[in-house]
Amino acid sequence: MRPTPRPSDFTAECRTAVAAAEAAGALLRSRFPDGFAARPKGALGDVVTDLDLLAESMVVDRIRADFPHDRVLAEEGGDLGALGGDGGRTWLVDPLDGSNNVVIGLPVYVVGIALCVEGAPVVGVVHDPVTGRTWSARHGAGAHGPAGPLAPARRPSSPAGPLLAWTQGHAVRRDDPAVHALRHGLELRSRRLLQLWAPLVAWAMLARGDIDGFVGYRAEAIDLPAGALLAREAGVVLRRLDGGEFSAGFTGPDTDRSFVAGRPEILPSLLDLVAAATPLRGRAPGRAGTATG
Repeated sequence: MRPTPRPSDFTAECRTAVAAAEAAGALLRSRFPDGFAARPKGALGDVVTDLDLLAESMVVDRIRADFPHDRVLAEEGGDLGALGGDGGRTWLVDPLDGSNNVVIGLPVYVVGIALCVEGAPVVGVVHDPVTGRTWSARHGAGAHGPAGPLAPARRPSSPAGPLLAWTQGHAVRRDDPAVHALRHGLELRSRRLLQLWAPLVAWAMLARGDIDGFVGYRAEAIDLPAGALLAREAGVVLRRLDGGEFSAGFTGPDTDRSFVAGRPEILPSLLDLVAAATPLRGRAPGRAGTATG
């Protein structure tokens, strides 16, 4: 078994990820809202723009220049492999999280980059091109933003319920009765359920303390590790829908990537909300036997 790397081991990797994300963000900002072309992606209503491809190329080139032997897994390019042995290190690149928003002129999109070692996130970076802000985290070293360390403050409770964000994976069917019941139940029991089409935006909001919690159903693998690490290093706790431990890795089936995330003091009530909103006598959807999430 490999020894757990020390947080200081990833300073250079975090620096590269921040530089790459900000360079890609400058490109995206210069071409938004109308300097790009878009086309359909798949049969489920998703889109891809030439900005996705250009930004991805910039990020991948930066990573390859500094860490040529690491494996790279990118949103558009897929598994780009490694120029040598990857040593269990994989970079995950989401060059434009929020493409659907960009296409309709909605300025809600970010660049996300993660480094995973043996499947676990050790570096996570989220950059917002619209505001120019960047948030980053290293395993065991905390999360940081433009104003310094992130530590979500306690939000005052509301009689209308918590302010939550929601995400679901592209592969989830529109007529999936379990996800319909869960999402509708959360909408009824929360003050607002944000559906942003950009999960990394929601993770950054949670890490900053702008929202109370985040619920995901079969989340996408490419952006989960960066966002989850950012939130965890800011003091957020993540659990599976049934309350079990959640690993936030990118391998395995998407049924392992359903989660509830929130500050420690509010997480029990969030899990209660999920249980109340879940059909089949409180059994959480997205469970897969003994999956650990």
